[in-house]
Amino acid sequence: MLLYGMNCIVVDDNKMARMAMKQLVSQVNDLDLVAECEDAINAWNILQKEKIDLILLDIEMKGMSGLELTQKLKDASTLIIFTTAKTEYAVEAFELNVVDYLVKPVSPARFLQAIARAKEVFESNKQMLNVEEKEFVFIRDNGILKRINIDEILFLEAMGDYVKIHTAQKFHIVHATLKSIENKLVPGKFLRVHRSYIVAINKIDFVEEGVINIGKIPVPVADAYRSVLNQRLNLL
Repeated sequence: MLLYGMNCIVVDDNKMARMAMKQLVSQVNDLDLVAECEDAINAWNILQKEKIDLILLDIEMKGMSGLELTQKLKDASTLIIFTTAKTEYAVEAFELNVVDYLVKPVSPARFLQAIARAKEVFESNKQMLNVEEKEFVFIRDNGILKRINIDEILFLEAMGDYVKIHTAQKFHIVHATLKSIENKLVPGKFLRVHRSYIVAINKIDFVEEGVINIGKIPVPVADAYRSVLNQRLNLL
């Protein structure tokens, strides 16, 4: 369930394409269309005046292209989903950390998948702004409650009915689900990157070929979580 409603604009120089995208938007709860623009310049002017959460953006347009508009945006909290008839811009688009890349004609199912990704990033960003900082957690170990400082946690790994909490010095095993622990962690500091892994963002050393490296330990990144990870890495 979406915790915070998103607003959006549709930017496309083709009237029929704008109508099709508006129809898709109208079918999604908590997604409100603020404006439609026939070129990137009009969209830029709106973005200077209003806080827009999501842009559904065509790439090839007269004047400023969708790629150029994306490069001009300095507000990393504004999410972008490209909507284009061309596939050849996909690599360049994802280097700009867009949420998704939709190829026209866009099916309702594919549109909903892209919006779900955008909602995940949007909610995560909002929670980062509103979260109450927690410095430590307690775990139960052989009947004893032990304190673990949040900043010591490197990552968490699901192991059936147990979760292994990795720190630099040692690891702890608790009887719990990864989801139950995720709900108790500070979302601004931790991010799920795989159905079996949650990582501390500030402990990531580097990411290479779909694998996060924390110290000398590789942690896999699932495709479904890659766009969210890119949004949170604060890339230059």
